[in-house]
Amino acid sequence: MRQYLLLQLEFLLKLLAAGICGAVIGYERKNQLKEAGIRTHMLVAMGATLIMIVSKYGFFGYDYDPSRIAAQIVTGIGFLGAGMIFIKNQSINGLTTAAGIWTTAGIGMAIGTNLYLAGAIATLLVFIVQVFLRRSFKWLKVYTAKSVIIQVDDGGNPFSYIKNALFSRNIEIIDLKATRSGEGLIELELQIKLPPGFDISELLELLSENNHIKSIEV
Repeated sequence: MRQYLLLQLEFLLKLLAAGICGAVIGYERKNQLKEAGIRTHMLVAMGATLIMIVSKYGFFGYDYDPSRIAAQIVTGIGFLGAGMIFIKNQSINGLTTAAGIWTTAGIGMAIGTNLYLAGAIATLLVFIVQVFLRRSFKWLKVYTAKSVIIQVDDGGNPFSYIKNALFSRNIEIIDLKATRSGEGLIELELQIKLPPGFDISELLELLSENNHIKSIEV
């Protein structure tokens, strides 16, 4: 009986530890106004831990490979992570959150198999990646892609002005789509390549100088 109670206490500690690790990661995501926040990450971590506990202890005495259930967790979390990814204005969003959920499940699996230190270290590393590296990447000299939607009128050849303005700032047009939106307006949807360290507000100020450009959405 005493051994049984100790085992139940161990299960409880595992679930609590997984929940705390998930909450730490979810807290950062919530601060970034992401849909998957504290509760989602806690549930993913605790759910993965619970499944690992079931796979390890629930089939004790049976000729059964517990790693098969662990593999199913990896597959199942992939579908959950896919729901976090969406495309807006030809830009992909949610990849970091999806990867975080997938890693959170791995943390829960680690804790569920008594690898507490590995789970704690992984939690710390995920938190560092999501909090600090998103800010520190500014020192890396890399190009970035941006979607810009511009509404212009038919007069004054505004497209030529936009093209020259972008060229003067070493901005490359990757893709362009033009559609008529009515009332004499044309909507230009541009996918542009910004040079390293470029401030998008500089481009907005430059384009707003042309009277034929009615609105700019970034």
